Amino acid sequence: MKVLYLYMFPLWGNGSGNWLRRLVYSLKEKYPDDYQAAIVAPDSRFLKQARIFRLKPPITGVFVGNPELPIAKKYSKFTPEEMILTYNYYLLRSAKAIEKFRPNVIHCFHTAFLPPIARQLANLYKIPYLITTHGSDLYYFKEDNRWKTQVYDASRRAKYITANSNFTRQWYLDMFGHDLSKKTKTIPAGISNNIDFNRDVSWIDKKYKFQFDKMVLFTGRLTHHKGVEYLIKAARQIKAEVIIAGDGPERKYLESLILKYKLTNVHMVGYFSSRLDTINDFYLRADVYVAPSVWNEPLGLVILEAMVNKTPVVVSRKGGVTTLVKDGYNGFLVRPRSPKLIVEKVNLLLQDEKLAERMGERAYKTVTEKFSWDKIATKFYNLYDKCLQKPPLNHKK
Repeated sequence: MKVLYLYMFPLWGNGSGNWLRRLVYSLKEKYPDDYQAAIVAPDSRFLKQARIFRLKPPITGVFVGNPELPIAKKYSKFTPEEMILTYNYYLLRSAKAIEKFRPNVIHCFHTAFLPPIARQLANLYKIPYLITTHGSDLYYFKEDNRWKTQVYDASRRAKYITANSNFTRQWYLDMFGHDLSKKTKTIPAGISNNIDFNRDVSWIDKKYKFQFDKMVLFTGRLTHHKGVEYLIKAARQIKAEVIIAGDGPERKYLESLILKYKLTNVHMVGYFSSRLDTINDFYLRADVYVAPSVWNEPLGLVILEAMVNKTPVVVSRKGGVTTLVKDGYNGFLVRPRSPKLIVEKVNLLLQDEKLAERMGERAYKTVTEKFSWDKIATKFYNLYDKCLQKPPLNHKK
């Protein structure tokens, strides 16, 4: 089975890229003799488990921001001519990848203009395709609906559609039609649980000259949607080091807040590239993880990362995170835009170590039982297999 993935962004620097890499890795590990992968994406790095067809689009685009594309233009701001140039470039390069790789299945890893491309290629090459939506791509349609009609048509022609949470699935069906419900499946991101809990991460305290024993962590793109300003405002009343790992268009504003409030316990540590595993040390070092999103977070891969490190989480009650976090059991859910509630729950966990330990253990159990890559790889493999099955012949009597 040969699967060609169409992807819009670098394979590092965002949740969906990390997911795609891990999916390919897990499928190759589980089905070494019956699975080959190739990825069409604007990324030049080497991936052992897949062949990369490198793209250099005429205009680099993003939905909301990407730390690896700091000067990229938002797709919603593309002119009609820029959209046409980009679409034609992706279409031609994807066709060349098909000619060289000869896939059995095409998998679009995001919506916007990729499903229409897959729809066109499927028609020309007679190859089935499926679509995966991550939620951020659906938010994009609120700003720019120029591709909505084409994605509507492509959704009806697709063999299957997958969503990263029940929330995202419902969102997709509300947008493109509930008649798609039978072929729209919820398959969440997976998580690796090979954590070395005895690893020495004391270098973090030394490098950033910690004054407090406890540490609170946020990781992710620094965009308005992530609500990091509310964590910074809460930090004034949190007796712990607050680490903000990531980059994005909100960084200067967030740095100005830190200066305004004269905060010495908040550290902006930037984005860690694909060459470093440093970010994993921060997850392991953290006593509490905070995700203060102000938008409907479709799933939250970074929240999964924290939970698998046995770190209790405090997250906004928005979107699909309730798939992961049960309030008071394996973390806390709080009202968005409320520094006061963040302070309350974070300080509770920092002060009550037994509670934090119980929640961390439950978080780990939740993730390892429900979000194992082994199970998720099997689900996708079965969908690919179903895409290749021919419908039964109707014999007339």
